[in-house]
Amino acid sequence: MAEQRKYNVGLVQMRMGPDPEANLATAVRHIREAARLGANIVCLPELFRAQYFCQREDIRLFDLAEPIPGPSTAKLAEIARESRVAIIASLFERRAPGLYHNTAVTLNVDGSIASVYRKMHIPDDPLYYEKFYFTPGDLGFKATDTAFGRVGTLVCWDQWYPEGARLTALQGAEVLFYPTAIGWHPAEKDQYGAAQYEAWQTIQRAHAIANGVYVAGVNRVGHEHGDILGNRAEGPGLEFWGGSFLADPFGRIIAKASHDAEEVLMAEIDLALLEDTRRNWPFLRDRRIDAYAPITQRFLDPERGHAPDGEPK
Repeated sequence: MAEQRKYNVGLVQMRMGPDPEANLATAVRHIREAARLGANIVCLPELFRAQYFCQREDIRLFDLAEPIPGPSTAKLAEIARESRVAIIASLFERRAPGLYHNTAVTLNVDGSIASVYRKMHIPDDPLYYEKFYFTPGDLGFKATDTAFGRVGTLVCWDQWYPEGARLTALQGAEVLFYPTAIGWHPAEKDQYGAAQYEAWQTIQRAHAIANGVYVAGVNRVGHEHGDILGNRAEGPGLEFWGGSFLADPFGRIIAKASHDAEEVLMAEIDLALLEDTRRNWPFLRDRRIDAYAPITQRFLDPERGHAPDGEPK
């Protein structure tokens, strides 16, 4: 018999200003609103405490980082207990002097830290200079139990990698949450903007279909120049495209936010639908796990090829 359990998720799409404390206060307000609307699990955008500072390389910006547990997790734990919600929060983690991570923390309804996930894939593109700030994650891909359901957290650039989604889903995650900070270069928007957004949404919908899970992309909105600590990045800045959404295990978009406004997006997770989808599309059953060894290699030499057991010919 298919499991009948259901729960609600709240996806917070928000605009960030130059004051980290004001951004935290805004996030708290949105979490309370999501709880009032019936959310059981609330997810915030990537690095919600600041404008997106990775638009330049500035050693002073390491001062934004904090330990985990730390001030942000303490405040969010208080809100989790007060509102009886689980919270997924993306933070700039100071692990040790000179060692920093882009980290997603999952807090349970009692305020305890249920899981810490460190972003595995770190980009280095124009205005996304994350390799300067973040050490790649070393905790692996993770799923964790909350009071309402088992969820997985990945972060932004992880969205483009099916391996991360698969390994998280294989650990029993019912929902994959992707806290995100992604947007348009203003000069590219007219020519490439629609295609870029569609590609971003499509790859995550594909994760939902391939793994038979729900997938949530939770983005920020607003045109930012990385205003923080009294300075800003040079250049045109980034226009974060919002468009946060939840896809069901069939890949259908069941909730979607606008491209330019703060919103609390609400949607239902129905485990009966998850099981029914997997019964009809049994992709996990038909995986050829005996044939996938070469996936751990960086690239397969087309001249050498590989034998069926994964060993080089």
